[in-house]
Amino acid sequence: MNSFFHRLEAVEARYRELAALLVQPEVVVDYQRALELAKESAGLEDTVNRYRELRELKERQQEAQSLIDAGDDPELASLAAEELEEVAGRVEALENELRLALLPKDANDERNVIVEIRKGAGGREAGLFAADLFRMYSRYAQNCGWRVEALDSNPSDLGGFNEIVFTVEGKNVFSRLKFERGVHRVQRIPATESSGRLHTSTVTVAVLPEAEEVDVKINPDDLRIDVFHAGGHGGQNVNKVATAIRIVHGPTGVVVTCQDERSQYKNKQRAMDILRARLYQREQERQEQAIITSRRTQVGSGDRAEKIRTYNFPQDRITDHRIGRSFYGSQKFMDGFIDEIIDALIAGDQARILEEALAV
Repeated sequence: MNSFFHRLEAVEARYRELAALLVQPEVVVDYQRALELAKESAGLEDTVNRYRELRELKERQQEAQSLIDAGDDPELASLAAEELEEVAGRVEALENELRLALLPKDANDERNVIVEIRKGAGGREAGLFAADLFRMYSRYAQNCGWRVEALDSNPSDLGGFNEIVFTVEGKNVFSRLKFERGVHRVQRIPATESSGRLHTSTVTVAVLPEAEEVDVKINPDDLRIDVFHAGGHGGQNVNKVATAIRIVHGPTGVVVTCQDERSQYKNKQRAMDILRARLYQREQERQEQAIITSRRTQVGSGDRAEKIRTYNFPQDRITDHRIGRSFYGSQKFMDGFIDEIIDALIAGDQARILEEALAV
């Protein structure tokens, strides 16, 4: 417990230090530094306010206990006992909230994301479910007040997608959507199945934090850029109406194709955004591999066995295998109301991190 309070005192000390720095003349005139310090201060404010409330409640507890221990006045002792009972619940709640607040933060939580959905095993049905997931995330983004923009797509038969890539922009997008990365398995009777046979297929979802130019340095000499007709097979094309772009990053072999826009410039810009996000993710995974092996990859090969979640439509059940919990009301979730699942995943992740922190 002493360590817990020492850490809180350090946070409060830093908060006071930031307040003093923000009024220094040399900081006031340095817009970028003032912005960085103000952002750090805002990030600490809620924790500091809760800590100050906790400290006041702890003082009230001590005073009440002293009155009880003195035993001089039974009436005062009775009131003090009521005081102890009144604040005990709030003290416990604040301590739990502050333990979570002290956990290491994911540096990417506030970033926008690039989501890549690809069909895995299961043929046409996998493509149809890829389209269903795109609709689900689009609806969820709308519910959250976020903005979705398609970057690239490769349609499949019957209105599905072999692949679709899109951005989601808004407040704390990555903090919510990062738990969606992995293999999603669906079990249902396809509309095209005349015999009523249950079909199992998979879709892979990658969620990449959007990277800025300062995060990833790309040498233009490392890029091969091809221009071709949208919807075609690619290859170099000198026709002026060709607008689709393929970028190959030589050092890593990462290939990005973008063809949804009519403007060659916009397709190139979007392709660079995707390339930057993929390279940023690769570097992060390289760093994390040595620390947390459970985060080594996002989506695996798309095989049915590598699932993070199963959507069982005949039983109206969605099961997230990472937390071993099932949720009912499939259509509600497919309509974009997935907060219940995401909140449960966040709680599970926080519990895991807290357990690891206490074990050290």
